[in-house]
Amino acid sequence: MTYKVAMADIQKLRKSTGAGMMDCKKALQEAEGNFEKAKDIIREKGQAIANKRADREAKEGIIVTETNNQYGYILALNCETDFVAKTDKFIQLAKTIMNAAIQTEASSVDEVRNAKVNDITVSEMINEQIGVIGEKIDIPFYQKVEAPYINAYIHNGNKLAALVMFNKKPENEQLAHDIAMQVAAMNPIAVDKDDIPQDIIEKEKEIAKEQARNENRPENLLEKIAMGKLNKFYQEVTLLNQQFIREHKMTVKDYIKQNDPDLQVVKFVRYSLSD
Repeated sequence: MTYKVAMADIQKLRKSTGAGMMDCKKALQEAEGNFEKAKDIIREKGQAIANKRADREAKEGIIVTETNNQYGYILALNCETDFVAKTDKFIQLAKTIMNAAIQTEASSVDEVRNAKVNDITVSEMINEQIGVIGEKIDIPFYQKVEAPYINAYIHNGNKLAALVMFNKKPENEQLAHDIAMQVAAMNPIAVDKDDIPQDIIEKEKEIAKEQARNENRPENLLEKIAMGKLNKFYQEVTLLNQQFIREHKMTVKDYIKQNDPDLQVVKFVRYSLSD
């Protein structure tokens, strides 16, 4: 005899798990009304779907950021389709995971996955939602940073974001927001030229020298030519030496010096779903 399930119980399970009405009804029937067992059944269904979709590509999704006193957080949550990424349910899932990361002071993706939301881990909650949504869901990136002041920027569509750390709170917070937007838009690899790893510098010098050789330039001029191209490289890939996107006649360094001379960029984090 099939267990008769009350509509109130179905609605309660649906609110708790986000699963569809029929899935909730079937789970409660299988669990013979045991609410916790029914939740486990839905979770197991999600794990089964997750196992089947493990090899699928999940390149869509959203990025969320939070700043809290002297801490900043950036987290990416992936799914398979842009349609799912734009749903309120998926956006709320990302925010719930971020809140769990902050509350548990997680400092890595693994720690986020093991963080608790009510009585289950984030990994279990994700598996539960895989069963509901029917797509692979994953956390490809998470980072927690600390500085005297942090500004966050998320580009339209929530697929590109940046956190910029400063040595102090700026006199005008719009300045800090402009710098965060610069990081997101121009994708620098370092704050200044001294922050670029030496192996990258040497590689760029060798590329420049080889190009000059191919152009039959004199061997005794190769070092000078390489240094000139290296300076152009610094202007393109270091934040402070880039042209400021709101005013191309000045560099980012000039913009900061003009508006808040004591302000310094300590570090930045940038993540894009297309990277």
